[in-house]
Amino acid sequence: MNGSGFLNLNRLLLAVAAFLLIVCQPAFAEKRVALVLGNSAYRNTAPLANPVNDASVMAATLKNAGFDAVDFRKDLPAVETRRALREFADLARDADIALVYYAGHGIEVDGANYLIPVDAKLERDTDVYDEALSLDRILVAIEPARKLRLVILDACRDNPFAKTMKRTLATRAIGQGLAKVEPTSPNVLIAYSAKAGSTAADGDGKNSPFTIALSKFLPTPGLDVRRAFGYVRDDVLKTTNNRQEPFVYGSLGGEDVPLVPAPAKPAPAAAAAPTAPAPTPQSESRRDYELALQIGNRNAMNAFLAQYPSGYYANLARLQLEKFAAEDARVAATEKARLAEQERARLAAEGAQKAQQAKAEADAKAAEAARLAAERAKQVAQEQATAAEQKRQADAALADRAAANKAVPDEPATQAAAAPSAPPASPEKATTVAALAAGSPEADVVKSVQTELRRVGCLTGAVDGDWNAASQRSLTLFNRYAGTKLDIKTANVDTLDAVKLKQSRVCPLVCERGYKAEGDRCTRIVCTEGSFLNDDNECEKRRERKPVAKRDSDERPSRRERAFNPQREPQVPSAAIPRPQGRARAEGGGSGQIMCDAYLCRPVRRGCHLEYRGGGGPGGNVGNVEVCN
Repeated sequence: MNGSGFLNLNRLLLAVAAFLLIVCQPAFAEKRVALVLGNSAYRNTAPLANPVNDASVMAATLKNAGFDAVDFRKDLPAVETRRALREFADLARDADIALVYYAGHGIEVDGANYLIPVDAKLERDTDVYDEALSLDRILVAIEPARKLRLVILDACRDNPFAKTMKRTLATRAIGQGLAKVEPTSPNVLIAYSAKAGSTAADGDGKNSPFTIALSKFLPTPGLDVRRAFGYVRDDVLKTTNNRQEPFVYGSLGGEDVPLVPAPAKPAPAAAAAPTAPAPTPQSESRRDYELALQIGNRNAMNAFLAQYPSGYYANLARLQLEKFAAEDARVAATEKARLAEQERARLAAEGAQKAQQAKAEADAKAAEAARLAAERAKQVAQEQATAAEQKRQADAALADRAAANKAVPDEPATQAAAAPSAPPASPEKATTVAALAAGSPEADVVKSVQTELRRVGCLTGAVDGDWNAASQRSLTLFNRYAGTKLDIKTANVDTLDAVKLKQSRVCPLVCERGYKAEGDRCTRIVCTEGSFLNDDNECEKRRERKPVAKRDSDERPSRRERAFNPQREPQVPSAAIPRPQGRARAEGGGSGQIMCDAYLCRPVRRGCHLEYRGGGGPGGNVGNVEVCN
C-alpha cells in the first residue's frame, strides 16, 4: 500500500471513531443564557444608587451558576437597549432557558409596563411609547427559548417621571409601580420585586433586599424556580418587615424547572434506603396546589384542576377561582359605573333633553347598584377562600408535626449531611410559608397592619400586635375615608396590601382646641395682638368698646340706699317753696277742689265742697255746684 492510500485509510478510521464518539456521548446539557441590564445614571432625573450594583451581583451569580452566556450591560440609552435585545434574541434561539434581569426605573401607563432607558425625558405621557421599551418587547426577545422564559424586574420604584410628565388625555392612567400581567405564552414567568401597584425599597445597603434574596436562592442546584421565588418572597417580607412583597406572574407545567440542575447522585445501596416516606397522591396534590397558589392567577388554578379534578385541594382551587371571578366582576362593574357617571355628567353639561338625562341618571344608578353588589360578592368570595385557606394551613401544620414525631432518631444527622445542597428550610414547610393566601392574624402581620394604619393617619394607639378595639376603630376609619370594605375583625395580608396601596394620609388629622393641622402635625395657634381664639378655633379680632356718657359726680343716693339706709336722715320739704296743693289750700282754705263756671275757675271755699247736680258742658247747664255747710 502506498503512502497516499495509507493516509486516506487513517483519515477514514479517525472519522469513524469521531462519529462513534459523538453517538455514544450522553445528551448535551441544557443551554442557559441571560441578559442583565442595570440603569442608574439617569440624565434627566436624579440618579439611582443601587441598580448597577444589583445588576453586577446578578451577573456574577448567573455566571457562577454555570450559565452558558451572561450579557451584562449598564446605563444604556434607548438605542443601545434595543440593540442589546436584538442580539440577545439571536442568542436565545437555540436556548432552553432564557433569562432577562432589569434594575432601574419602570412605569405603568394604561395598564402596560415600560422600562425606562437612561436618556428618556418623558415630558408628556405619550412620550413613553417612543422613549421607553415595553415589557412585551422583552418577552419577544426571549420567546425562542424552549423550556423556560424568565423576566425579573427590580423596577417597582417610586418613579419621578410620573409626577412631572404632562397629561395629554385626562383618562390616561399612570399607575404606581408596575401593573399586573397575564402572560399569554406558555412557560413564561415574570417576577416583580414588589406586588403590582406597589413600590419596592432600595434598602439601606449597597444592594436591594430583592436582589440579595435572588442571589441567595435562585442558584440552588435542583431547586424548582417557582419554589425559589417562594423563598425569595419570604426573605424579602422578613427583611422589610412585611412592607415589600415580591410576586410572580405566569405559569409552568407540573415538572420541576430549576435554573441550576441538580448534581448527579450515585445509586444508593440497598442497605442505605431512604427513610423518608414515599410521596402519596395527597402530598403531591398539596405540593402542586401550593405552587399554583404561589403563582396566584387563574391559569395556574385551571392547570391544577386539569390535573386534579376532584378532592380536597380541587375544592380549594375552585374557591380561589371564584375569588378571581368575583374580583374580575368587581373591576368590570366599577368601570361600567365610572363610564355611566361620565355619560350622565356629559349630558348634563351639554344641556341634553330631560329624557336623555333621566335615562343616563337611571343607568348610572343601576351601574352603581351593580358595582355595590359586585363589591359584596367579592367580599363574600374572599372571606370563603380565606377561611378555607386558614383551615388548610392549620391541617397542614398538624400533619407536619405528626410526620416530625414519627421521624427516625438519626434523621437530624441525615439532614445535617444533606444541608449544604438544600435550601435553609424543608421544601414542604417552606412552600406552605410561601403561600400567598391570607393566614390567621399573627402578631407580625397585625403589627405591620397597625404600622401602616399609623402611617396613613388612622391609628393613634401603640403598635403592639394586639388587634383590639382601638385597632378595629382605626380600620373602620380607613374604610370610611378610603372607600374600602375590609373586615375590621381580623388583620391579614389582604388588609395589609390594601393599606399599603395608599401612599399618603387617608384619615384627616384631628387636633385639640388651640391647635391646627399643618401637614402631618398639630401646631399651636398663636393669635396676634388684639385678637383672641374663638369657639370655632380661629383667631378673631377684638371689638373696641364704645364710650358711654355718665355723670362726673352723682351725690344723690340710690333708691335702694334711701329705702334701706336707716342712718340716713329723711329729707324734709323746704317750707320756703310751698307745693302747689299747699298754695291752693292756703289761698282758698278749701278742700283743694276747683270750681269753674262760664267765666273763671277758682278754689272751693273753706268748709265747702262740690256736688254734681246734672247737666254741665258747653251748653251752660248746671253741672257741679258749690255746697257750703
